[in-house]
Amino acid sequence: MRSIYIIGSKGIPAKYGGFETFVEKLTAYQKDENLKYYVACTRENSAKSGISKDIFEYNGATCFNVDVPNIGPAKAIAYDIMALEKAINLSEENRDKNPIFYILACRIGPFVGKYRKKIHKMGGTLLVNPDGHEWLREKWSKPVRRYWKVSESLMVKNADLLVCDSKNIEKYIQDDYAKYSPKTTYIAYGTDTTRSTLKSSDEKVRSWFKDKNVSENEYYLVVGRFVPENNYESMIRGFLASNSKKDFVLITNVEQNKFYNRLLASTGFDKDPRVKFVGTVYDQELLKYIRENAYAYFHGHEVGGTNPSLLEALESTKLNLLLDVGFNREVGEQSAIYWKKDELSQVIEEVEQFDEKMIDELDRQSNQRIADAFTWEKIVTDYEKLFKG
Repeated sequence: MRSIYIIGSKGIPAKYGGFETFVEKLTAYQKDENLKYYVACTRENSAKSGISKDIFEYNGATCFNVDVPNIGPAKAIAYDIMALEKAINLSEENRDKNPIFYILACRIGPFVGKYRKKIHKMGGTLLVNPDGHEWLREKWSKPVRRYWKVSESLMVKNADLLVCDSKNIEKYIQDDYAKYSPKTTYIAYGTDTTRSTLKSSDEKVRSWFKDKNVSENEYYLVVGRFVPENNYESMIRGFLASNSKKDFVLITNVEQNKFYNRLLASTGFDKDPRVKFVGTVYDQELLKYIRENAYAYFHGHEVGGTNPSLLEALESTKLNLLLDVGFNREVGEQSAIYWKKDELSQVIEEVEQFDEKMIDELDRQSNQRIADAFTWEKIVTDYEKLFKG
């Protein structure tokens, strides 16, 4: 039996985004009974599922709660350090042979060296998922961004293996940190491939569409965090400049968002009734139905690896219009249409001339792309092979 300790997600049951969903699926789809997962969880995440025990079982994994002091931006760093210490202690108590410690994201670079020594002393291995380019995100101040970059370099230096969920991230790690000769491997992120269980006539479907004043197949869609590096400004400007008669539906959280007010001032989108900020949709089946019945999906992410919302769009939405950057081309390949920042309005005009046959063919190709490379079954199998060593 090999023990794998997972540090860096908020925990399972998943109540948040990427890493949490990954850990949820990794444990739910487990096939190899010779692997035993231990998952660090924040007390807040567990409380959302009504779990108050310090240690509990979920999906066959042993989950342990970590109490983190509320110290602002440094909270995530403190959490990872406390979780890693707890994991090492647990592993020592269990007398594990060759345990694996898998850290998601690069937050604790300046501190990881001493833990690496401990892990090696136990015969263990340190794995790191470098995530995306955290140091490029505009939400961070300059000093915080400098910290992320330094932290990333030290995580790369100390990891026994870096597991990259994007080939572009893997190439960046190899190129930027060549002096450390990093060992890397590529395992993608996965997505759900089932269709929505809802029908057009269902009450919750009809009431959402009526409430938002939107009709099936008559809207462009975007779902994601409302942050500058996801290029909302380019998408809104491009759409406003187009002659489209369809709506632009944005499923995102904009409460108390300075960026929203800045964008409103610079684009005046509130004067165009086609642009509809409809808030968030937490009901996964309804969200899936909304994706499946969009005319097309806009994807403007520029920072980060394989993006979960892009995989969901390729699986669910017939027509996908992606910002033309390496990360997005790597995932979408031939199954999507690509746009440059100042050319989106022309692309919108072009795709509105597509006939049904052309849209159906792109839909078929994007579904095939997901089936070939991004199902959770495939991703979990790849991880199990890696963990077995």
